[in-house]
Amino acid sequence: MSTPQMVMYDEEFQEINEVIQRLLKEANAKVVFLVDKNGQLISGVGETERFDTTSLASLTAGNIAATGGLAKLIGEKEFSILFHEGEKDNLHISIVGGRVILVVLFDKHSSLGLVRLRVKKSSEELSAIFDKLLKKAEDREKRGVSDFPFAEITDDDIDNLFS
Repeated sequence: MSTPQMVMYDEEFQEINEVIQRLLKEANAKVVFLVDKNGQLISGVGETERFDTTSLASLTAGNIAATGGLAKLIGEKEFSILFHEGEKDNLHISIVGGRVILVVLFDKHSSLGLVRLRVKKSSEELSAIFDKLLKKAEDREKRGVSDFPFAEITDDDIDNLFS
């Protein structure tokens, strides 16, 4: 069976936001983003207005892809955690459940150790949420139910619309 397309439901979206909001506070971070591996922003909390979130999401996914290539060259599956240290701000990037990328931006008011500790806990919670979403998608696929609003539209329907 192929991997079903996951659709984000409001219930799980709210749970995700609660987890990353708590991470923001407990890690004393400035911003927390959750990005899919295709570079689409799922959610962000904190000082998000400071950033071009579209660029940040796509560059983060590109960074993960590039380091994944490096990992394969040296015989690793992937590097699940990346850390970038700047003059003022630091980035902690981690892969959650092999599905999404968690980005934490923090400064001198926090520490790498604290961020890593809080990210580990949050990653487990986020993995459980995404497992639940995948199960929902699989259940709906087994029942032949589509979550996509235009799934029942055929090519003939589109042709008729524009004829």
